[in-house]
Amino acid sequence: MALLVSILYFLVLSCCLEATAARNYENTLTVENGGPRGNWGAIELCPEGYARGFALKVQERQGILRDDTALNGIRLYCTNGEVIESKTGPWGEWTEAKYCPKRNLISFTLRVDKRRGFGHDNKAAVNVRFICQGGQVLTGNSYKSGDFGPWSDRCSSSSICGLQTKVEDQQGSGDESALNDVRFFCCS
Repeated sequence: MALLVSILYFLVLSCCLEATAARNYENTLTVENGGPRGNWGAIELCPEGYARGFALKVQERQGILRDDTALNGIRLYCTNGEVIESKTGPWGEWTEAKYCPKRNLISFTLRVDKRRGFGHDNKAAVNVRFICQGGQVLTGNSYKSGDFGPWSDRCSSSSICGLQTKVEDQQGSGDESALNDVRFFCCS
């Protein structure tokens, strides 16, 4: 009897632990033009499925002699209905989500406002653009200043399933930059 109870306990525990096991990703998509400031947040992955859409947290322009941070966060909308985000800056509002028409996100490029030095309003990352399976391009609703860098590699036999953002913490005074860089992850 004790053996039977131990076996049942093991089976129940195995079932539950397997259901909460972390998902693995197969490769990381990066770009070379991300900003240097800040710290990397946690890696966040869709529990299952892939990223089909995204939204941006953007601070609207503050006007002359006021500090703009531009891009503060990125959310991914997973095919299973989950919404994930990594580290996010405190400023701005979330834009309306944009979705691939049929499939999932597979590559990205980052628009960066180049560092102008002391005495200027340095913003770092200001927008992001994605390619969907099928070739459609989705551009975030954010600033048009700065330049888009080269495209990242593409997820080869999979799609984007997660992200990790590099965000400068609030400095309290002076020039804030918020989101500086991002990595996306491909899952099979």
